[in-house]
Amino acid sequence: MTVYTSKYPNASGQIEWTQDENMTWSQLIDRQTQIVQTRASKEFLEGLDRIQFSRHEIPQHSTINQRLKQFTGWQVEIVPALIPAKEFFTLLASKKFPAASFIRIPEELDYIQEPDIFHEFYGHVPLLTFKNYADFMEEFGKLALSASPKDRRRLFRIFWFTIEFGLLNTSEGIRAYGGGMLSSIHETVYSVDSPIPKRLPFDTLTALRTPYRIDIPQPLYYVLNSFNDLFKILDQDILSLLEESKELGDFVPLFEPKGEEL
Repeated sequence: MTVYTSKYPNASGQIEWTQDENMTWSQLIDRQTQIVQTRASKEFLEGLDRIQFSRHEIPQHSTINQRLKQFTGWQVEIVPALIPAKEFFTLLASKKFPAASFIRIPEELDYIQEPDIFHEFYGHVPLLTFKNYADFMEEFGKLALSASPKDRRRLFRIFWFTIEFGLLNTSEGIRAYGGGMLSSIHETVYSVDSPIPKRLPFDTLTALRTPYRIDIPQPLYYVLNSFNDLFKILDQDILSLLEESKELGDFVPLFEPKGEEL
């Protein structure tokens, strides 16, 4: 069950956000922008400068689209929270990023299980101004559509351990680029600073064999050596690696078996 109701544009093409909703956005962006300065990748921080989010009100999807068009030609598409996998990948393959049209309530300021507009906009849009990130999204969408519905669930592990919860090795140390942690005040700090989680070099076959849970801080992160390495992942024969991962089986989860992957 959800407490959230998606909003849709009015006759002028604008979503009418309430004062309380805009205050929630303002609070989220103010505190998150402070903690990412020493923990996010330089590309993410540059993306924030490119997009220039309002600090006082939730940006309109149309405004974000005007800015993304200058850099990669991508769009954000209004969707009602979680959508079916095929629709999600079809949008990516069409250079459209699905972005929910609701924002979390104050009681869930620190954590929301459903991806809201702050997660989608703040976590992902800055890096959509970079061609290698945007190209990865597009090609991953096409790849997923070529797989069976069952195999898409396993393929999504690549997306999860990169786009949602990926880390980078940099000259300044480990930095985050995944939207899942960069839109979370707790996991941004935890993923970079905490001694608790494991951090391993990213390997596609290994990622395909790694289960995850969506409702806990990640016990394991995979690390790329360069932001440019993201697109190179898809230079491999991913579908063959997918079959190999099924033959080898999953690694033992590093968490209690509660809930399911998306």
